[in-house]
Amino acid sequence: MSPSTSALVIALVGIAGTLASALLTQRSANHNKLRELERADQQRLEDRAYQAQQAALEARRSCYVALNIAARLYQTELTNYLAAIIAGNVTDELRTSVDEMRREHRSRHAEAQMVVPDSVLEKAGAVNGNLSQFYGILKAIDAGTATPSDTVEAAESRRLRSWDLLGEMRAAMRHDLDIAS
Repeated sequence: MSPSTSALVIALVGIAGTLASALLTQRSANHNKLRELERADQQRLEDRAYQAQQAALEARRSCYVALNIAARLYQTELTNYLAAIIAGNVTDELRTSVDEMRREHRSRHAEAQMVVPDSVLEKAGAVNGNLSQFYGILKAIDAGTATPSDTVEAAESRRLRSWDLLGEMRAAMRHDLDIAS
């Protein structure tokens, strides 16, 4: 092999090596960039899922706060109504206030039916049912249409039961929000 042929072969090998090196470097860079983009996409998906989870949690928390407040205010108004019936001084203003609290509670309960899990909805339903029966007894006594089972004692029993049910509902809400002790 002549020196010029050897030089030509060496030059061709060098050129091929240089081209192959550039090609392999580019291929490696493309592969790394693709993996980086895939990781970024995965991170975006995880971020979106986390944000959706946090938004749902906040929606439930807000719903729980509103429902708890409405139920307690309704319970308080019914207690005031019972006290007024016992004292014999029920006013139209009190009746209006009770009806407003009832509407507000029903509204919050209806909202909860679309947002909260069944475990909490069961407890909220028990509160709603008991408060509705408490209200019904008081309205019947006030209107003079009470049946033998519609007594002040029955109303008092519903009032006391309401506090227990409200506590159970609150505990279920706290458990769902993972803040129960």
